[in-house]
Amino acid sequence: MPCAIAASLPHIRSRALRPLAVTTAARLDALPHVPTVGETLADYEVVAWTGIGAPKGTPTAIVEKLNREINSGLTNPSIKARLTELTTVPLVLTPEQFGSQMAAEIERWGKVVKFSGAKPN
Repeated sequence: MPCAIAASLPHIRSRALRPLAVTTAARLDALPHVPTVGETLADYEVVAWTGIGAPKGTPTAIVEKLNREINSGLTNPSIKARLTELTTVPLVLTPEQFGSQMAAEIERWGKVVKFSGAKPN
């Protein structure tokens, strides 16, 4: 996960830790020599992701403006470079694409939870 990798980078760079693989779909720019798990186990990908939402009922014009401004920041070369240093890969999505992303993740991990037999306390 990018967050864990960012915290581990100083230790990896000092050679106190030796990374075996990353769980992202593609190799990370910050660790190009480290293979992905998917290179050994087909279609394997597990990543942490973060998104920004607005309350239900927020006017479409406001959602679209927020989306446009946030995506503009994510594509800004200096911000993008800093995110790359932190092993974070920004996803520049429309509100609809983000909704689809969330729905797919809920379905995916819901199956995992159901299969595990985990129950709420």
